Amino acid sequence: MRDFSDKLLDLLNNKYGSLNLTRINEAEEFFQKQVLDSMLPCDLFESYSANIEKGLHLDIGFGGGFPLLPLANRFAETKFLGFEARRKKADAVRDIAEDLALVNIKTFHHRIEDILIDRPCSISFKAVGKISDYLKKINSNHKVTVYFYKGPNVKELESVPEKIESFRKILDEEYELPGTNGRSFIAYEGRSVPRGTKKALVKLSELI
Repeated sequence: MRDFSDKLLDLLNNKYGSLNLTRINEAEEFFQKQVLDSMLPCDLFESYSANIEKGLHLDIGFGGGFPLLPLANRFAETKFLGFEARRKKADAVRDIAEDLALVNIKTFHHRIEDILIDRPCSISFKAVGKISDYLKKINSNHKVTVYFYKGPNVKELESVPEKIESFRKILDEEYELPGTNGRSFIAYEGRSVPRGTKKALVKLSELI
């Protein structure tokens, strides 16, 4: 994992340095706050790894490529689809994945609310925003499990109820992460109903 972290940081600082995909330039801090932060829940929570290993995982709002790139590096047999609202970042992370020979990644300049999730899958959010807002954006006619990477003070900033619409909470744990004040990892399981929209939703099955 350290070797992967060093290669990724070198790409972000040099070949893609002009895009400002990370503000962290020091190797140890980058490893802890970006790569280890992305991967530690896989080691701590068996259900997370087990769901990713089922074969299809979506990462929403991946920004500079987290947790998308580290996850795809570990789970080589899983297909990863990344959705990012900013085209510049979607294109850059696609190119970085190619540089790292991560052939199991596809990135798209799409918002998750424009996608119809018509396949069972797991989903991760590491972006800033409220859990309830993100869950309401999901259009799915299949069972999905949604995982949220959050800071230790998440419950001071937002409500984390046992149920949000058709989703029920199945995991809510805090854990230590070196170099930080800790992290929270929260998961919901459920099936949402596609909402009325002025434009047709893009089927996930057409993007795989």
